[in-house]
Order: sequence, then C-alpha cells, then structure tokens
Amino acid sequence: ADEVGSLLRPPELASARAAFKRGELSAPALAHAEDSAIRDAVQRQRDAGLQSITDGEFRRDWWHLDFLAQLDGVTLQNNPGPKFRIEGQSEQPPIATVTGRVACNAPIMTAHFAYLKSLTRVLPGSTPKMTIPSPSMLHLRGGRAAISRDAYPDIAQFWADVATAYRTAIHHLADAGCRYLQLD
Repeated sequence: ADEVGSLLRPPELASARAAFKRGELSAPALAHAEDSAIRDAVQRQRDAGLQSITDGEFRRDWWHLDFLAQLDGVTLQNNPGPKFRIEGQSEQPPIATVTGRVACNAPIMTAHFAYLKSLTRVLPGSTPKMTIPSPSMLHLRGGRAAISRDAYPDIAQFWADVATAYRTAIHHLADAGCRYLQLD
C-alpha cells in the first residue's frame, strides 16, 4: 500500500491555518502546529505498516498550487471561471497563471522534505516520500488563456521551459536526499 501524498488535515491544523490566514496566528505558531500534525501522521502511517511515509502535505495550503507558485514566472490569480465546492473548504482555489518565463531558480519544498526525513530517519525500513504536482497541472485549469502570450508566443517553448524547471526542482529535492518522489 502507498499514500498518494495528501492526508486529511486534522481539525487542529485546519483551525491553525484558518487563524493564520485571519492574522490571528504567527508563522512560527503555524509551523509548530504543522510539525505536530506531521509527527502524528508519520506515526500513524508507520503504525499502519506503510514503508513510504508522507508528510500529508500538511504545510501546503493547496496541494498543487503551493509548489507551482514557487516556480519563477508563475503567479496565483483569483478564479474568474466556474466555481466548485471542495468538502471542508470555504474558499475557491486560485489558478496558477504564467506571467513570465518559467524557471526554478531556488529549491522548492526541500525544507518540507528535510523535516520529514528527520522523522523517518529513526524508523527502520521507512522511506520519506514527497509528492509534487505534475507539469500538466500548470496548464490544466487555466489552459492557454493562463499562459502569457508575451512570454510564450510559441506554446512549445512554454513546455520546454516547464520541463527544464521541473528537472531543476527535482534535482534540488534529490540533493536534499529525496529518493521517492511522486508526480501527481
């Protein structure tokens, strides 16, 4: 058995994230709540006999957007299109929008991985696992309309840059010790 990556957020973490968004909780206090939820999730997965262990994506606001928004040339914009309801969510996710050339000039989520790795290091037979959105997620919701025609008059160059950015992001995770990476 294997976990995709996302786990349901415990109520305490959901409350902490909501308080953080309202400005009622500091970033360090949110990180403390995330750390606690991740520790509990790691133990539950291990107790269930899983060998690949995820952090549940508990440091993410949106499973895919938190990664995509860290790529150079990508911004998050309000969704002007049809709305849908996600159980447990009161807000509509934004859309990843390409406003410039896509690149990866800094590691993405390597600190998330480092924390997970520190927890699984003491669990014999456990492998820390990260999940990132597949490159197609950058195009999925907004389509061509969400990709700047100024930056990318030729859509083939967009895909070439996305592939290069992903190779770089994956290299950063590999350098951090990640040996199990799922593209979702």
